[in-house]
Amino acid sequence: RTEAFALAKELGLDGVQVSMGSVENDLRLRQPDVQRAYREAASASGLRIGGVALDVLNQVPYKSDPRTEQWVSDSIDCARALEARVILLAFFERGDLRNDPDGQAEVIRRLTRVARKAEDRGVILGIESWLSAAEHLRIIDAVGSPNVQVYYDVANSTQMGYDIVAEIRQLGRQRICEFHAKENGSLLGQGKIDFPAVRKAMDDIGYSGWIQIEGAIPKGQPMRESYVENVRYMRSVFN
Repeated sequence: RTEAFALAKELGLDGVQVSMGSVENDLRLRQPDVQRAYREAASASGLRIGGVALDVLNQVPYKSDPRTEQWVSDSIDCARALEARVILLAFFERGDLRNDPDGQAEVIRRLTRVARKAEDRGVILGIESWLSAAEHLRIIDAVGSPNVQVYYDVANSTQMGYDIVAEIRQLGRQRICEFHAKENGSLLGQGKIDFPAVRKAMDDIGYSGWIQIEGAIPKGQPMRESYVENVRYMRSVFN
């Protein structure tokens, strides 16, 4: 929703990641008038469009549903129209790739087909999943495109038991397109994630892109106050 930009400005954020939409609204971000509305809202707020998310892939899996190939292709055009560089491709819930070699193989085939378009448009396709760094590397190496990378979520990887600081260094700057800063059920800085250590790992690989805040609202706590505190904490660590 375009109103998110005004709220983001109040909260002290630098930008907003926008969703492609849902099946119900036929991925409305593909409509030129919707793109125009987002550009105008961003301009009016003085903020940037910080990326595009294909979160619908959690319910309609990229690994199996034929519609999703066109959706990913269209998302590249949308990102270009919005001057956004990164598209988040979500692989959770029904789209989960864990213990699914056939699903992973199909994702590799599909990403290989669309990667050249992403390269031509200067857009990065970011895989966010429950997989480890090594498993992600196997997929992106098989695709063989610099424009297919990992969208790294520190909370998800911690939940899976991965050493996130080691994984960030293992993947490196050329394989990580963007980060999610998240705590499941806690404010940032008050949960399991050692964000100063994450900052050090980011510095070591030379990362200086977007860090998207996701969640980090304690149960029963108001969104606005939680985000004000999250923004304050993130600026104290990553300013």
